[in-house]
Amino acid sequence: MKGRALTLRTDGASRGNPGPAGIGVVIETDGTADRLEFCAYIGETTNNVAEYRALLLALEEAEKLSPSSVTVRSDSELLVRQLNGLYKVKSEHLKPLVLEAARRLRRFPAARILHVGREENGTADLLANRAIDAHFKKV
Repeated sequence: MKGRALTLRTDGASRGNPGPAGIGVVIETDGTADRLEFCAYIGETTNNVAEYRALLLALEEAEKLSPSSVTVRSDSELLVRQLNGLYKVKSEHLKPLVLEAARRLRRFPAARILHVGREENGTADLLANRAIDAHFKKV
């Protein structure tokens, strides 16, 4: 994966808004079958915070791989449009997450963020929901 182009598929889920939340990340090495998957329960929060937390985890893990570029594919229209400068960040609790995501994206030689339909993000969604389910099985 090192030195290769990566695709990062991210999703955040919240059952209720706010509610119990989880994040899911799939990192794929372009042109290969190599892939990494991550998920985590992140406590009670909103779906938008979960979306950003999933992106931050993906960027943190991708940075360890020193890729030539990253392409983020997210089904969160808000996240994609905010980071591409098309929407203003009105929510005060999202501003630090947006700034951190923008800062981390600048660390890559090339990075882009694309909006995709939910059907293209199925595995990341499954991972986010699996993290919530796993948390409640432990409790």
